[in-house]
Amino acid sequence: MAKRRPQDQASEDTYGQLAGGIGGLAIAFGVLAAIKDKLGLSWLATVLLTAGVLVALGFLGWRVRTGVRRLCASRAQPAAEVTKLNQKVPAVAAVDGADVAVQAHPELTAALTTAGAIGRDEVIRADEAVVTPVQTGVSYDFLMPKGRTYTDVEKRLGNVAGVFGVTRLHTKLERSRQNERRVELLVLDQPPFSRPFPAPSCQEIADFGGVPFGHDVVGELAGVPTFDKASLLVGGMTQMGKTTLVNGLITCLLIAYGDFDLYLLDGKHCGLTRFEKIAVRYEASDDPAVMEALVDELNGRVEKRYARIQDAIRNRKPAPIFKPVFFIVDEAADFFADDGTSAGKEQARRVAEKVRSLVAKALESGISTVMLTQRPAQNAIPVMVRDQFLYRMCLYVASEGTAKVALGDTYFETVAPINPALLDSTIKGQGVLFAHGVSTLIRGFNFSDEFIWEVVDEVRARQQKVLSQVPVSPLKQAIDLMQSRRLQFMPTADLAPALGITETDPADRGKRLSRLLGVPAAKGTKGVRGYHLADLTAALAAGL
Repeated sequence: MAKRRPQDQASEDTYGQLAGGIGGLAIAFGVLAAIKDKLGLSWLATVLLTAGVLVALGFLGWRVRTGVRRLCASRAQPAAEVTKLNQKVPAVAAVDGADVAVQAHPELTAALTTAGAIGRDEVIRADEAVVTPVQTGVSYDFLMPKGRTYTDVEKRLGNVAGVFGVTRLHTKLERSRQNERRVELLVLDQPPFSRPFPAPSCQEIADFGGVPFGHDVVGELAGVPTFDKASLLVGGMTQMGKTTLVNGLITCLLIAYGDFDLYLLDGKHCGLTRFEKIAVRYEASDDPAVMEALVDELNGRVEKRYARIQDAIRNRKPAPIFKPVFFIVDEAADFFADDGTSAGKEQARRVAEKVRSLVAKALESGISTVMLTQRPAQNAIPVMVRDQFLYRMCLYVASEGTAKVALGDTYFETVAPINPALLDSTIKGQGVLFAHGVSTLIRGFNFSDEFIWEVVDEVRARQQKVLSQVPVSPLKQAIDLMQSRRLQFMPTADLAPALGITETDPADRGKRLSRLLGVPAAKGTKGVRGYHLADLTAALAAGL
């Protein structure tokens, strides 16, 4: 049989389509004619009516079809969601190398997966998690999957907080001493320190394992384990509670340490006055020269202590135990400023270098420095000084860059940092304590004056008892003489004969008295050379 050509096939298709079209028109015309005869309408009315009916029927069919599709989709959606959840939170986990069916904790698994703390194929087992509502929020105690540790949550703590719908400030993380996989996470249900916590008692401070700085977000005491070989830098904007914080810190030091020498430089002139009578030296001044004099005195003590350490090493004896010394400076930035003159710039340079040496070298000899500044700007405290502080604390500041000045340039690269710029500036005394690589949000204690005075009076009584038992010496005789006469200053001409010095030449008499007491003479209010009772007492206390 001969094969048809494509042209013949195309002609037949065209003929068929034409015949079908003519047939369709004939049928449509017949239907319209029947409707016209039945209803007695004109041709135009018949055509319009028929078209309207067809459009209405088409719209009705579309609505029915759409409704059926929506109904089928709503019935299938729960099953799809269950399938998706099962894919995200698997019910089977690898246990000891085998697939064992376990019940996953849905909330923790979903939260930690979203935050990136665990993988999408890992779960938090329900039998290894305990969720407990507490007064301040919700406590989560759980084990991380094998191969994961506490640090996986710590590194992503900001993301975890975001998944729970709170900020980093609302979270507190604790690690276990028995299991690296165990995590204790507290999520607060309100901003931290919305309600003040009561100040601790002396016994609570004494029972704390170290020196408390304040309360953490759940009201527990928080601070540092020791100030041995450590110093503290505190920064924050004005009126944020730094002075109240340092008054609370000194009070806690008096309770925790008991016996130590206190040097105070009060740049605010009245911020540290409560502790004046128990301080070895107290100066209310913002003069850099006063700072330099105090630092010189402390560096002198450092040199003497290192000499004793060297002697102990040479003679193969145990290292000597020194009385702790704390040098506390309020408004420290003022002492590093200069007046623009050459002499002022030279003095600022000397002060910076001497303070750097003190903070860096004094730690081995038991002398710690605490500095506070309300201007944590880049140049407020020289970098070579700031870098020496082991402990850092920052109260509210306006920007992240300012926080770096107080907490360190690399602070926000550490594990689980807290941004001080996000603190509530209306809550005074709260700040970020950064110690031993860990950030803690705390609020300093606001002790009543009566509580502080009671602690100070108790320390003062102990100091007087110790001084009264000191063996007789020229220095002790001079102090007793001035105290018996109620003198704060005594000229060399009067003090020398009382101690048996009979030289008539003023220069020789002054040199001999200075060697006898071991204290350099100073000038009185009228330029007369002599000795201040505070200087003699400080020298006696420093020698104990």
